[in-house]
Amino acid sequence: MKAIQITEFGGPEVLQLAEVPDPVPQPGQLLIEVDGAGVNYADTHAVEDSYLSSSSLPMIPGGEVVGRTGDGRRVVALTATGGYAERACAWAPMATDIPDEVSDAAALALVVQGLTAWNLLRTSARIAPGESVVVHAAAGGTGSLAVQLAKRFGAGRVIATASTKEKRELALSLGADEAVDGEAEGLKERLIEANGGKKVDIVLEMTGGPVFDASLASLAPFGRLVTYGMASREEPTPLGAAKLMGHSTAVVGFWLMHALGRPDLHTEPMRELLALVASGELTPQVGGTYPLAEARQVHEALRARKTTGKLVLDPRQ
Repeated sequence: MKAIQITEFGGPEVLQLAEVPDPVPQPGQLLIEVDGAGVNYADTHAVEDSYLSSSSLPMIPGGEVVGRTGDGRRVVALTATGGYAERACAWAPMATDIPDEVSDAAALALVVQGLTAWNLLRTSARIAPGESVVVHAAAGGTGSLAVQLAKRFGAGRVIATASTKEKRELALSLGADEAVDGEAEGLKERLIEANGGKKVDIVLEMTGGPVFDASLASLAPFGRLVTYGMASREEPTPLGAAKLMGHSTAVVGFWLMHALGRPDLHTEPMRELLALVASGELTPQVGGTYPLAEARQVHEALRARKTTGKLVLDPRQ
């Protein structure tokens, strides 16, 4: 079968189209004919072996697929790796049937990014009605869903950040009350101004480095910063207990892997998200569908912050 395989760690240049053997499902796994493979920012870390879990070579990247099982089910599924291919295996509990009203790309937008957005707000931030929420990278796959879900979950004010005017306008169209530039310099002041001169209650942060520091400084007492990524590949300033105690703030880490296998954090939210999309109450942003052979170019654009919404690789092209 065709697949994107890497035989050395590195940047997008190591992504190569190759002919590889078909995967063989283990007992309890499903073999899926892949119609689309989702691309996530975490994939760029996996390819360079800089993510929370280590990678091994050779490797077929990709942690999410949509397609058909041998008995004809149309499913979206999480895979550890192996998604950028014509066929992939997934453990049966990690696969969810897709309603007819939900497109392949929309389903792919939910399985990692939708579940992440849901858990950031519900599980980690424990959002309460009326609270202010900052969503960084609000035009991206996770951010665009988090903006919509924050409003649905009762946020009093949603403040989006994005790197361009066009991306900020997209965030506003999805329900954000304010949208500001996400650059680290002056970020604390912009967030407070966007919240009517008051510090904010919740920040969803996936950049790290100076953006993390500015986000933490913008929190009101009892505010929560939920960190779920390292896009800048920079570490924030080290934290100490006195700094958190002195402002009564909290920093919470989130990694989707810890939610998998828990019905309350995975199965039930996934069904809820699919139902919201099917009814038109939640709109995933689809950034584009590309041939499998263009995986390198998709990773380059993603790392350069030139994309919006969900990116999909089609192994049939």
